[in-house]
Amino acid sequence: MSRYLAMDTSSASLEVLAVNEKKVSKRRVEDASFRHSVMLMDEVDRALEETALKPEDCDFFCAVVGPGSFTGIRIGISAAKGFSMATGKKLLGVSAFDLLAADVSSDDFAVVIDAGRDAYYVQRITDGVKGAPSYMKREEVEEMKVPLFGSEDLALPSYVRKDRNLLGAVEKSLGNLSDNISALYIRKSQAEEGRP
Repeated sequence: MSRYLAMDTSSASLEVLAVNEKKVSKRRVEDASFRHSVMLMDEVDRALEETALKPEDCDFFCAVVGPGSFTGIRIGISAAKGFSMATGKKLLGVSAFDLLAADVSSDDFAVVIDAGRDAYYVQRITDGVKGAPSYMKREEVEEMKVPLFGSEDLALPSYVRKDRNLLGAVEKSLGNLSDNISALYIRKSQAEEGRP
């Protein structure tokens, strides 16, 4: 499978990746906060044009399913599902953790995403085996005593900031194509938490 469209709308940035055999287009908008829905399709059009792809040429469509921005996640998944329904092609969901872990060579580490309110989304990976994603307070993360990787500026011990690797995550997940993808929500949204 070497023709696809992948979208990451799960963070403040926006990334669209189109791959047509050896042609690769990576479109990235650093600050797309609250504008993913407005900007996504323009970036998709540009990426497809740069790789001479049409949606019907793609073997599958991919979206980052979370954790991250609740609204952003839904936008990316909806776009991927729309393309899939229109073309009859498969779907691939990759997590934001997959993007951070794609090119880490350590045998025991954790990927960390800021969840706000001094808490984090965390997934530990040991000898290639992914642990269950969790929602942790700062003190719990600091007690892990393993290298931590993430794409944000975080003041945590043993933390290394790195780029998210959408291409690497997709390439490592090609065996997981399916007919449906769903959001990876590790905790309730702030609005849901405030409900009686």
